[in-house]
Amino acid sequence: MVVSMTGFGRSRFESDRYGVTVEVKTVNHRFCEFHIRMPSQLLKIESNVKKSLATHIKRGRVEVYVTLDEQSTVNRGIHIDWELLDQYIQYINEIKNRYKLDGAISIPDIVVREELIQIEEQALEDVELEKLVLEAAAAAANEVWQMRQREGLALEKDIKAHLHKLKARLNELRKHAPTVVEQYRDRLTKRMAEFVEGQIDDYRILTEVAIFADKADVNEEITRLESHIHQFFEILSLTDPIGRKLDFLVQEMNREVNTIGSKANDSNIAMEVVEMKSYLEKIKEQVQNIE
Repeated sequence: MVVSMTGFGRSRFESDRYGVTVEVKTVNHRFCEFHIRMPSQLLKIESNVKKSLATHIKRGRVEVYVTLDEQSTVNRGIHIDWELLDQYIQYINEIKNRYKLDGAISIPDIVVREELIQIEEQALEDVELEKLVLEAAAAAANEVWQMRQREGLALEKDIKAHLHKLKARLNELRKHAPTVVEQYRDRLTKRMAEFVEGQIDDYRILTEVAIFADKADVNEEITRLESHIHQFFEILSLTDPIGRKLDFLVQEMNREVNTIGSKANDSNIAMEVVEMKSYLEKIKEQVQNIE
């Protein structure tokens, strides 16, 4: 099954006390990478959110945004460091006495000192809120999955069209490849006849043709390329993530086509190679989007 790595999902769940919105956006990436942004009081369930998303998303960069309408899930309180405050006032009084300074210590002088008085936040245990967030995340992930599936179908259709064109070109190349050696034999015989005035050394021609045939033989490359195309169609039908497998296979197919182009000393084969490389480049571009 072809699944795209590009998708977007948004879900909102509400209860009597809370409103939760989860947005999930996925783009192409070599691996599976999660980036989750949520209020600090929900960080303890971040791993659970990630697990929920991972059931639908196997590869790609995943950006998750969780927002809450109700922020009363945090218990705020004031913390005073009494020991430090006692020392602070003690030293202020000692300074005043030592240097005969006037003035009294005021409340504003104390409350502005963050090291003395701090506001602390402590997340409240709320099973209802955590459940709501996980449900919203699962629903958003499902939307992403459906979108990635729809785009995957379009990718599969386009890739198969290019594969059929590639296979057609390869069939034409297989038909034409044997004629290359015959054409070379004819050209060599004609040239030798022009130089030796009709007295042709058949053995010399056979030797030269045999050497050329060995260098220009592309049957192995054609056979391997046909096998790769067949494997490509088979992989497209798998249910597991297939993007990295297809990426490797495209590289191997490119290697075979390049070898054919470098070995076959023929303009017609060169034209076929150019067309095949064009199809492979289009396939490669689409494979980069597959999970």
